Amino acid sequence: MKKKENNHTPTIFIVSDSTAETAEKISLAALAQFSDTKTVLVRRRYVRTQEHITEILKEAKEKGALIIFTFVAKSLRLKMREMAPKTGLLAVDLLGPILTALKHFLDREPQSDPGRIHRIDTEYFGRVEAVQFTVKHDDGQNLQGTGDADIVLVGPSRTAKTPLSIYLARFGLKVSNIPLVLDIPIPTVLDEIDQNRVIALIIDPHRLMEIRTARLKKLKQKQSDYARIDAIVQELNYCREIYRQHPKWGIIDVTGRAVEEVATDVRALIRKRNLLT
Repeated sequence: MKKKENNHTPTIFIVSDSTAETAEKISLAALAQFSDTKTVLVRRRYVRTQEHITEILKEAKEKGALIIFTFVAKSLRLKMREMAPKTGLLAVDLLGPILTALKHFLDREPQSDPGRIHRIDTEYFGRVEAVQFTVKHDDGQNLQGTGDADIVLVGPSRTAKTPLSIYLARFGLKVSNIPLVLDIPIPTVLDEIDQNRVIALIIDPHRLMEIRTARLKKLKQKQSDYARIDAIVQELNYCREIYRQHPKWGIIDVTGRAVEEVATDVRALIRKRNLLT
């Protein structure tokens, strides 16, 4: 049977009692499989009354639209399910079946709080922003933005500043890390920012020698002062002197410890200083 010609652009109503971001993302993911078809998306957010649903159905009817909805409130879901067929419209409930399945599986009622989805989205985008900030401020880059960091890590090379920064960023923390180099004055920004946000890393010299030696071998580079124990001891002594001059900095020993373990200590220290909720 030949498909009926349609001269208008198909319209899809995205309807939600929250931000509609969940429904929109899922709809766009599905529409990606129909990339050769142009559609119009109409978003209706924060729909909280049955009267509003009636108005939307009337508008959608005029356009012959498909309705894709996510209602946390059970009364609104039932209203849409009841009224859409009566107007001759196809309506797809994205959230209802999942909530029903979870209700039976967990043997408890859902909280029916539309704002919870928005808060989850906000937290997610906050983490994304933190990771972007952290990557941009890795290894002493963009020092002018250091004051906006939640945490500033300092320490000698190969004390896991970068992986530690990225790991902390996953919790939504904006992290700047700055290397300390022997006989080179520290950036002035470290004296200008909130000193309680600075975490100084220290490590056993022999362990640091092992790490740096392995690094040189991996890069197929010759042995240098970078991995010699006497030079490392001098470098660490220089770092300790800087830490002594900044008594408000927190100091954490990373010797033989996993990034996750060190990150836990960093967060605990920052929280203790009332800088992290």
